[in-house]
Amino acid sequence: MRVTLYGIPNCDTVKKARAALAERGVACDFHDYKKAGVPADALARWVERWGWEAVLNRAGTTFKALPDAEKAGLDAARAIALMQANPSMIRRPIVEGDGVGDGVALIGFKPDHWAGAF
Repeated sequence: MRVTLYGIPNCDTVKKARAALAERGVACDFHDYKKAGVPADALARWVERWGWEAVLNRAGTTFKALPDAEKAGLDAARAIALMQANPSMIRRPIVEGDGVGDGVALIGFKPDHWAGAF
């Protein structure tokens, strides 16, 4: 199995996720938001799968630094625009790959949840 892990290299959660994939022998392509941005089609797919509320990282410093006016009354379109402009606002990591059934799609890193995916 080969997956793509989307994230930021210096994020502790991303580092843990990469280590967990390596321990399981899962080949991983890393997509660095900082260098490559976020593909619009991928962001749309994630929002459709999990909802913008789950994909938007409201706990991160980038989101918290926004003026209150930009955070108020968010909807899907505004949240997507914010995440496209500031990929650090996307919850990390996101993993997608081929596999059994519909394949693998994970958001965030929870070791017990990941154990059943690989």
